[in-house]
Amino acid sequence: MLVSVVIPCYNSQDSIEQVVELTIAEFHKMPQYTYEFVLVNDYSKDGTFLKIRELAKKYPCVKGINLARNFGQHNALMAALNYAKGDLIVGMDDDLQTHPSQMYKLLDKIQEGYDLVYGDYAKRKNSFLKNLSSKFNKVTSRILLGRPKNIVSSNYWVITKLVRDEVIKYTNYNPYIDAIFYRVTSNIADVTIEHHQREQGSSNYTFRKLVKLWMAYWNFSVVPLRISSMLGILFSVAGFIGFVAILVRQLLAPSSQMGWASLMCAMLLFFGFVLMVLGIIGEYLGKIMLCINNTPQYIIRDSINIEET
Repeated sequence: MLVSVVIPCYNSQDSIEQVVELTIAEFHKMPQYTYEFVLVNDYSKDGTFLKIRELAKKYPCVKGINLARNFGQHNALMAALNYAKGDLIVGMDDDLQTHPSQMYKLLDKIQEGYDLVYGDYAKRKNSFLKNLSSKFNKVTSRILLGRPKNIVSSNYWVITKLVRDEVIKYTNYNPYIDAIFYRVTSNIADVTIEHHQREQGSSNYTFRKLVKLWMAYWNFSVVPLRISSMLGILFSVAGFIGFVAILVRQLLAPSSQMGWASLMCAMLLFFGFVLMVLGIIGEYLGKIMLCINNTPQYIIRDSINIEET
């Protein structure tokens, strides 16, 4: 059984060789599998692709892809999945936090008949910001993406070829891998694994990038529009009740004065809500325009050990 290991790489010249060699060592303990690597350089600022070239020459099982610009982690994963040929596909990071020593747990679990298995970290060893965003994503992905209640997603996963074949049919410019997984299958499981410390450097995810990644949820959900509709109804009902209250008050006490401050607060509240809804609609329209204009998921500048089709 062939296992494809897909790894998006960004500024990982000091770690990617260790990731590959440790993973190969793990496969030597599992002779029932053959293996290949698909390493995608997402326009790194260091010598990551040079290191991938060296690995591809040293190990023929290593495929290298060099993107023309920085497209983001999930776009790089889509590029890797399009060139993965395995019966099973393992997704992992380039920094050894998703450690190769834990891979056998995912592979053993998926042999029980699942389509997708996530590694569930017993204890996350990320920064405070990353841990906070993970908790926020856990809640919002359940609401917006329909993530099963009993499943905890992570960057360490294994899927079957069936799932891979369906995932690569998605061609829009801004993919979110987990959301596509949930659309393909509900036959999902978790397995508890260890989360290791980052070997080199620090996370490449800034607050801005985390927000941009979260906004990709909106490509797969109309929940924000429904929430804005419900809030619109709520504000309308509140406004009607307020109007009735003011009318009754004026009838009972005609001499009472209307307050300028309360009027301004109401205007700011309602106009703020209107602008928020317009912003949500604009976000959806912008994404639609980018899709209509055929904005590419990724552009490949160079490749190594990739068979032309």
